[in-house]
This record gives sequence, structure tokens and C-alpha cells, in this order.
Amino acid sequence: MNQTNIDARSVAVVGMACRFPGATDIDEFWQLLCDRTDATGDSPAERYDADSLYSPKAEPGTLGSRRAGYVDGMADFDADFFGMSSSEAAELDPQQRLLLMASWDALEEAGLCPDRLAGSRTGVFVGGTRADFVERAFRNGPRAMTAAQYLNFRSVIPAQVSYAFDFRGPSMLIDTACASSLYAVHSAVQSLRAGESSLALAAGVNLVMRPDEGIMMTHAGTMSPDGRSRFGSARADGHAPSDGVGVVVLKRLTDAVADGDRVLAVVAGSAVGTDGRTTGQLLNPSLTGQLDVLRWAYEDAGVAPGEVDYVEAHGTGSPLLDPLELRALGEVLGEGRPADRPLLVGSVKSNIGHAEAAGGMAGLIKTVLCLRNGKVPASLHAEEPTPLVDWDRLPLTIPGTLQDLPVQDRPAVAGVSGQGVSALNAHVVLRQAVLPDPGPAPEPAPGTPYVLTLSARSPEALRDLATAYTRYLGEGGRGSGYSLRDICHSAAVRRTHHIHRRVAVGTNREELVRALVGADGDGTAATELPEVPAAAVRRYLTGEEVDWEVVFDEPGAAVPLPRYPWQLRRYWPGEDRGTAAESAADWLLREHARTAFDDGSRLSDIGIDSLARLQLIVELSQQTGRQIDPEEVGRLATVGELRTWTGSLEAGVR
Repeated sequence: MNQTNIDARSVAVVGMACRFPGATDIDEFWQLLCDRTDATGDSPAERYDADSLYSPKAEPGTLGSRRAGYVDGMADFDADFFGMSSSEAAELDPQQRLLLMASWDALEEAGLCPDRLAGSRTGVFVGGTRADFVERAFRNGPRAMTAAQYLNFRSVIPAQVSYAFDFRGPSMLIDTACASSLYAVHSAVQSLRAGESSLALAAGVNLVMRPDEGIMMTHAGTMSPDGRSRFGSARADGHAPSDGVGVVVLKRLTDAVADGDRVLAVVAGSAVGTDGRTTGQLLNPSLTGQLDVLRWAYEDAGVAPGEVDYVEAHGTGSPLLDPLELRALGEVLGEGRPADRPLLVGSVKSNIGHAEAAGGMAGLIKTVLCLRNGKVPASLHAEEPTPLVDWDRLPLTIPGTLQDLPVQDRPAVAGVSGQGVSALNAHVVLRQAVLPDPGPAPEPAPGTPYVLTLSARSPEALRDLATAYTRYLGEGGRGSGYSLRDICHSAAVRRTHHIHRRVAVGTNREELVRALVGADGDGTAATELPEVPAAAVRRYLTGEEVDWEVVFDEPGAAVPLPRYPWQLRRYWPGEDRGTAAESAADWLLREHARTAFDDGSRLSDIGIDSLARLQLIVELSQQTGRQIDPEEVGRLATVGELRTWTGSLEAGVR
């Protein structure tokens, strides 16, 4: 396969975003990996009562571990940004909420404006297996099965993203168990190659909100008792489930280069395949199946397996499955490999646990970061390698420290593996992005003012964004490595412009920071602008659309900028009270009434049952600090009686 054909089939990773245990964005995730952080922890009470279910013995109905990997702020969301009411947000699966924000973050990191993608054939491919949120609701009885739960079916997860951004390409959920998100990447790549999608978001989502799967795995003996995944270790004793939301933005490499996008890494090829009947039982992993998919993936990528520098293994910490995977990697990727260049193999699951449907996405994002930074972080808990692998024969090594990728006369190559209990194997081949050097960008003459545009959907978010830019532009900030011209060009051309706007003007970083700190933000805090940019600033601040490409005259390089500052608030069923002025009665009716009503409507006829009345008692007790008589609440018959009674109680009459 010649280079022209390889480039034509290659797909660029142009943006990424994540929410993983211990990390709310890509930079935090990379720091976590480099710092050898184990981000697993005790199971929060809001998920389930791990203590009451725990047993050190694998007995039916018990949970073998109190620990796993959890994201912070699972219920936090910026409902206003996505045009949702408080009640809509509270009833929506947090998997969808976090995916919406991560998708926006990934598109911003890619320098792509979602509003300009509206109506395009952008595809959305999401790996997901869990529906914990809706299943928890169903356990509350038949009355909990309201029309709102339609939106929480798993098939709607990718549709929510396509709807929010008006994407018209394929939109599908893929469930192949723990190989789901890598299958999503594979499907996205195939769709781009076929011309079916012009751009694609591939994602994985997984939020652990029920103990059921953990109880099942405990009974099967596959759960790590202390909630840690020990890939390749003699002490491996099972995997630890974890949360995870990850998104990558994919584009045909030729298109990305033509459009001046930042290429973080290149997907050279991929393959998926099932084990068939190569083992005696469906759930038994197959060496043959893994060998086949590895060979197919590198054939698709046009890469000799012996040239691979690093593989992010599926690597769950299973004492039986890990040695089989290592053997498959050694046999295929050891072919033609020099003895002094063993294959580096690691697993992100040793840091954050096994994010299941999102586990492959966590591994892929980690691997892109490895290629970007030229380093491979340590895999944790593998000080004593498993004796079930012939380490002397297989040219493999698990890095125990942060290591440099081998220096070659070619771009580095890496692979990412995923395996599902569905007997599905997946492997994605990545290579470092090596693009033509465009040469130095033209710099304005000394003293020429720069125009930095900022916007948000609320005044509070705009203030937070200005603060983020002061850190970004300050000494040691992320923006210190990029030219001011490229920063200002990217902010103007590669960001969506919202209704609340500010402009900072200055001839250097210090002046821009002073303008950002100033209260007015009207662009007057520095030297006078020439007429063309001055007129553009005036129009911009009044809400007009401005063709900034014309204003800047010369194109600029795309550079990373501060991400949108989400205005987060907790949304959860039964907790949202709307405005402070909302009465307990109005809150109860909004949360539980199933039909239209007036003051004469009987409470029992509109769905206010004993459970709803109990929630009213709890709400009023917390609000007033008084003990509420359940019998008194039980005697309330109509909406009017409810409103009168709660109103008098809240006013302190009773």
C-alpha cells in the first residue's frame, strides 16, 4: 500500500474531551497518568449502599468490593446552555448530560463551531451498555414509568447529541459490552472512509448507578476485592468497574489538512471480529479470535506489526484473561521485532478502573496523548509480573515508570485493544501526526494591536471565561506556547459566538490581560484600533455577525483555547425545587402530577400517591425544621386543600 493510498484512507483525530475518575478534562487526565495516580475510591452513597451489600465471600446477593472508579459531580449539568428546564434536566439520564457537555468540549478543542456544523452529515457513534438511571426509576413502581423515560432509553443517547447540534449523519448506539466504544471508533472510521459522514463523533459512556452487575461479577469471581485493576500482575484478582465519558472528533485526514485543523493523531486502521466457535463456550475468550483481529487491523492500516511501539491493552486485571491477551500481542506484534526494542504494553484501567463501555475510549484517548507527548505513563500495581506469561520468549514489557517512546526514523505507531463479554474483539491502529511545516506565520509590526473576542450564553459564564483567559495568557499558562495572532485568530474564527460578548485589545499579553481584568470589556483598554477592526468590534459587541476571516486578512494556525466555562448545577429527580419562591405544594404537583389539574382535582386522581405524600413530608420537614404529622397529610384530598395547608405551614401559621 503506497503512501498516497494510506493517507487517503487515514482518519485524523482532531479533538478530544473526557470525564474520567479524577479528571474533568484531557489535561487533568494526562497529568493523572503521568503522576501515577490511582483514581479509584469508595463507592458514594448516592450510587448505592455498598456497605450493606458487602461481603468478603462470594455469596449470592452480595458485593465483593466497596471500591470502584467514579467521576465527581455525576449529576452536575448546565441546563440553561442546552435550553432545558430544571425538570427536564432532572429527569434526563446523567450519561446523556455529561455526553452533551463532553461533545461540545471536544468540538471546541477541535476548533470546530457546532453552529456551523448544523445540518451537516456529521455522524455520532456511541458505545454504551448501561441504562441504570431509567432502571432505577422503574424500580419505583408503575407510576414511575412516565413519558419522560422515553428519552432515557439507551438508543436515544446518540440521538440526543445529534438533536442538540442538528447533525444529520448516522446516529447510533453500539453495544458490544466492553468493546463498545472501540467498535464505535471503527464504525465512525468506516463511515468517513465511505463518504457517508463528513465528520464523526465517536464516544463511550458508562455511569455505574446500580450494584447489580457488581453482584453478578462477585458471584462469578471476576470482581477485584479492593477495587483496583492489576494488569499483568502476579497479584491480579479481577477488575474494578468505573465511570467514564469520552469523545473524539474524527475527520478524513485529507480534509483535516486542507482545513488547517490540529491533527492530534491519525487512525491508520482498525478491525473487529468475534470468536465464533473457536472455544468450547461462548463466554470463554479465544486466543484465535484475538490473533485474527490483530492481524486484520494491521493489514487494514498498512503497518508491519513489528513496527508497533506501544499497545494500550484491554488489560482488565483478570488473572486468566490478561495472560491470554499478552500472549496474542506477543505472537503477532513480536514478529520481526528487534530483541532490543520490546513492545511497551500498558492499561489505563490500572489508574481509573474499567470504564466498561467507555473503557476502550479511555484507552484510545490515553494513547493519543502518548503519541502527542512522546511518552508512555506507567501501568500501576504490576511490580511483580504474572508468572503465566513467558516474558523471556515474548518481546513485551509493562512500563513501571514514565518512559519515552522509542525514537525511530518514522512516526511512532500504537494500538488500542478492546474485548467484550459478547466475544467481540476490537483493535485500532494509531500513528503520530507528522504534517508539513507551514513555515512561520506572518507577525504584525511591533505595536500592532491584537483583538481577542470572548462570548458566552450568560453573564456569569462570560466572567468565568475572561478569568480563564487571564490564566491562559499569563506566565506559565497554556497559551504561552502559541503566538498571540494565532490565539486571537482561533478565538474569532474557530469559536461559536454567543449572545453575551466581550473584546480585549492589546499590543501584548500583558495589555490583553489588563483589558480582560477591566470591567467594561469594550475593547477600549489599549491602543486605538485601525478603522476596519474597530468597526468589526463595534458590530460584534452589538450582537452582529462578523466575518473575522476578512478582518484578520491572513489565516492563522488553529491553537487550543480555554474551554467553555459550564455553569454547573446539580439536577436529580425529587431534588429540584425550581425557584426559591416555589411552594412545597407546587413542587409536589410539578414532580408527581400525571394529568392536568385544578384546585378541585382529587390528589389520588392525578397521581399524588402515598410515596409522593411521603416525599412532601420530608420536604416540609427540611424546609420548616418541624415534625410533620403523616395523618394530617393523608387527610388532604384535593389540590386546593394541599395548597392551602402547605401555604399556611410555610407561612408559620400552623
